[in-house]
Amino acid sequence: MSLLNDPRWGEALAHLPDYLGNHVRVSLAALALGLAVSLPLAILTRNRPAPRAVLLALASIVQTVPGLALLALFYPLLLLAASVTLAWFGVSFSAFGFLPAMLALALYSMLPVLRNGITGLNGIDPALIEAAKGVGMTARQSLVMVELPLALPVMMAGIRTAAVWVIGTATLSTPIGQTSLGNYIFAGLQTQNWVFVLFGCFASALLALAVDQLLGLIEGGLRQRRRLRTALGGIGIAALVAATLVPTMGRSPQNYVVGAKTFAEQYVLSSLLRDRLQAAGLTATARSGLGSSVIFEALKAGDIDLYVDYSGTLWANQLHRTDIKPRAELLADLKTALAKDNITLLGELGFENAYALVMPKQRAEALHIRSIADLAAHAPTMSIAGDYEFFSRPEWAALQKAYGLSFRAQRQMQPDFMYAAVASGEVDVIAGYTSDGLIAKYDLVVLDDPKHAIPPYDAILLLAPKRAGDEKLQTALEPLLGKIDIATMREANLRASGNDANSSPDAVAKWLWEKVGRR
Repeated sequence: MSLLNDPRWGEALAHLPDYLGNHVRVSLAALALGLAVSLPLAILTRNRPAPRAVLLALASIVQTVPGLALLALFYPLLLLAASVTLAWFGVSFSAFGFLPAMLALALYSMLPVLRNGITGLNGIDPALIEAAKGVGMTARQSLVMVELPLALPVMMAGIRTAAVWVIGTATLSTPIGQTSLGNYIFAGLQTQNWVFVLFGCFASALLALAVDQLLGLIEGGLRQRRRLRTALGGIGIAALVAATLVPTMGRSPQNYVVGAKTFAEQYVLSSLLRDRLQAAGLTATARSGLGSSVIFEALKAGDIDLYVDYSGTLWANQLHRTDIKPRAELLADLKTALAKDNITLLGELGFENAYALVMPKQRAEALHIRSIADLAAHAPTMSIAGDYEFFSRPEWAALQKAYGLSFRAQRQMQPDFMYAAVASGEVDVIAGYTSDGLIAKYDLVVLDDPKHAIPPYDAILLLAPKRAGDEKLQTALEPLLGKIDIATMREANLRASGNDANSSPDAVAKWLWEKVGRR
């Protein structure tokens, strides 16, 4: 089947009103906030060299921070601010999704607006300003009636640049919970759905180009003093905003939000949970592509209602425990600790997805490597790859401490790409996942962990504090508890790693329910 005839284009199109509407909404709000802050600052500092230099330097520094990092930094800052306002004033707010994305993108928009605003105002012929004074205009009148109209074309060029930057960078807001066109790209990369990746890239680029051209129409109208051209540009912007936002406004709100992290298994499980809720007559939607820390804090704050996590992740990352306990004891302690935050551990799904060191079976046999202890002697001559989180997680520190591991090189890459990389010899070892179907596909072997440095990683279902007593929700989910064994989950993950219409998270979730629903 050719890429152009792939039915996944239809699936991508079905998500467009939601993704595009949210993308336009956060981009528009960020740009408006950026303009509201930047334009007055440009006016105030245009004739003050020292403050102007400091302001431009700070705005330039913001541009050096990678977009994803800037977006991610706002989330913990707003979490702290929300906890402070709750403690002091009894009022809190959501630090999830829209607000951190809007604030970060507003900061990103400021440099071109500031620079062009100051350049435009300072580029006006001083004789014109003197003439304005000569006819009795006040400084305010001169600014409003002479300087701003003359500087507006230059300022519009800065606004055009800011708009394109904001629209492009907004695709990176998915991991902090803001739905955007980036949902296509993040989901596509994790599930190797290149249709989604291409669709997201094209949609974002077309949106940025359309907005840039319409703002260019306004800019040209201002330069040439042609009101009709300026009005057409403004009408075009308003029509574009209306076309993207109106379809989402008439949609009924979703009662339940199912969270998912940033890898294929999570996309499949979130689709499965959403389908089960909808089958029970409950309205639900999935919020995917969230970072590990973000998703837990979002559940705790009630921004999402449920998601699947792993006992070892919570044990090491949230409870900061380094001791390894037997599975049943660890789960009991974890349930007690989560209850202190009013989070319900509803139950286990029936399989474990632990971190594990993985390498090609043939090479492991040739080097007589069966366990991580055997690997330690060869590690100095080898390279290892892990996902974006692994080398900063407690599990990696525990492995290094237990086995004295010291590799020649460490690399970070997309989880799905790691398996192909180790199979082709690009790296020697990877930090893989025990439930991943790609282990069998690429003829890899999981190395034993005789010292039990890595804790158990049972897949567990967590409910937000506000859903603790929700009997309808719990009844809808109970048929899944204990029903998904490791072999079934591996097969589901292998299906999700394919590149056809049957490998989408929704299709795999339906297949998974057919397998476990009969048990």
